[in-house]
Amino acid sequence: MSKSKLHNLIALAIATFCLAAISLPAQAANKAAIDQPAKEAPEPLEPGTVFRDCTDCPDMVAIPADSFDMGSAGSDEKDEKPEHRVTFEQPFAMGKTEITRGQFAAFVSASGYDAGDKCWMLSGDKWEEFNDTNWRNPGYAQDDSHPVACINFADAQAYITWLSLKTGKHYQLPSEAQWEYACRAGKQTEYCGGDNADSVAWYDQNSGKATHPAAAKQANAFGLYDMSGNVGEWVEDSYRDSYKGAPNNGSTWAGDNAKRVLRGGSWIYYQIGARSAFRSVSAPDYRYFDTGFRVVRTLP
Repeated sequence: MSKSKLHNLIALAIATFCLAAISLPAQAANKAAIDQPAKEAPEPLEPGTVFRDCTDCPDMVAIPADSFDMGSAGSDEKDEKPEHRVTFEQPFAMGKTEITRGQFAAFVSASGYDAGDKCWMLSGDKWEEFNDTNWRNPGYAQDDSHPVACINFADAQAYITWLSLKTGKHYQLPSEAQWEYACRAGKQTEYCGGDNADSVAWYDQNSGKATHPAAAKQANAFGLYDMSGNVGEWVEDSYRDSYKGAPNNGSTWAGDNAKRVLRGGSWIYYQIGARSAFRSVSAPDYRYFDTGFRVVRTLP
């Protein structure tokens, strides 16, 4: 099935959007950075170690350096090919879960960041941008244990800037290769953590049309939750419609930044969107009611 057909079926036409990106004010970020001293994690970290750099920081999991095959040679999707070998020379840490609404709220409270008051949602079978909707009110019930939604690329980067200043550690969005390597966790399963989507993912047929608390499904072999489903996750890379020429060292594949990659599917995607190799694309300014993010951190 082509991606365009899939998006028509689920009314998920991701296009170029024109919302203005909002940057994190430097003064607010610097103030927030000293509000709460970071708790140092012991390093070097053994693979699988779970740690947190401060009280309201996300739980991170140490991911070992290794190689994997990225993409899907047997897929009908052009942008999942060619399958190619990627090797990580250094370990890194990835968020155990997607950034939760509670974690994002701590950032907003500390920094004064404004993440907007409009979000795109489905109204029947039509996408519309609604006023007075945002990460606090994405159009369905949430509490602080749910992954934050209605987040654009700039919002994610603002949170990461604050978190890095707060902890003195280098956080960022994952490269697309880091994301898929962490999703697969040394396996070649259909979804991130197994071959049964219902065990690992919240998607269209089991989500009840909303997010669910983080880590409610089965983790993958690295101990990461919701890599498939719940909310779609921004990664650092610019989008291209094939992997031809992609880096083989796991680094970010930079480009013109006109379109960015989203991974993992979401609660509104069909099951196919939860596949380990599945890729989505969006303009970076778009705030969408099923889009969030998770972070990575360099080690040591």
